[in-house]
Amino acid sequence: MDTPLDKLTRSTSGRRSQTRTERKRGRYIQSRPSPGDPSDLAFDATLRAAAPFQEERRREDGPALVLHPDDYQRKVRVRRAANLVLFVVDASWSMAVAERMEATKGAVMSLLTDAYQQRDRVGLVVFQKNAARVVLPPTNSVELARRALKDIPVGGKTPLSAGLQMAYDVITRELRQHPDLMPLMVLLTDGAGNVSTTNMPPQQEAYRVAEMFPQAHIRSLVINMEHEAFDQGLAQSLADHMEAACYTLAELKAESLLRTVREELAEQIF
Repeated sequence: MDTPLDKLTRSTSGRRSQTRTERKRGRYIQSRPSPGDPSDLAFDATLRAAAPFQEERRREDGPALVLHPDDYQRKVRVRRAANLVLFVVDASWSMAVAERMEATKGAVMSLLTDAYQQRDRVGLVVFQKNAARVVLPPTNSVELARRALKDIPVGGKTPLSAGLQMAYDVITRELRQHPDLMPLMVLLTDGAGNVSTTNMPPQQEAYRVAEMFPQAHIRSLVINMEHEAFDQGLAQSLADHMEAACYTLAELKAESLLRTVREELAEQIF
């Protein structure tokens, strides 16, 4: 019998990543103790937990097997889950901004070519001058992305905290609508901000917003855009506040960025 819950679960079920689920569906991979709670009981694990005590529990006129509530083991299940990949790109002026945008556009389009099959969603936020904006709302439409990515303004200052805040808002809004999505925020930056949205110093403000991501269990990835000769460790410091991995790609091209993102997605198993 199909129910609205069944349809909702299937509509957001992907094929790339796996996540643990508390629902009684999904592949049984292991067990965990659940004293007194027999729901979704793992019979094999429960029997193994009870086996060492059978001799002392057995009575002549009693059953061959005696289970106690303390023996109960619950199934741990995994299910396929769709991914939400949100690219957040520093579009402020630099020598590498054109390269950065082309690599990101290429990675976005490549992810979207199989987004329908994987049921993933991909989006893009850029920040430059004094604000951040959503260039591509999370979607699995190649055509929508192609139109949205055609012209992206660049240049100006670096409102890093505004970009992070916009990304956080986009992801949390998507998760309210699609709670089964597994989010990954991919940030391309040198880690230096010079515009605040409050009266806090720009860098301190950026770190404060960055800490919101791990608190909300949003996984992040930082691509360090600073040249190795001038790197002051700001991208790594930002990644530390986000509890994220920080990569410096030897060659920033769509292929290398895409490969890094796909490797990170492959590790999204909880």
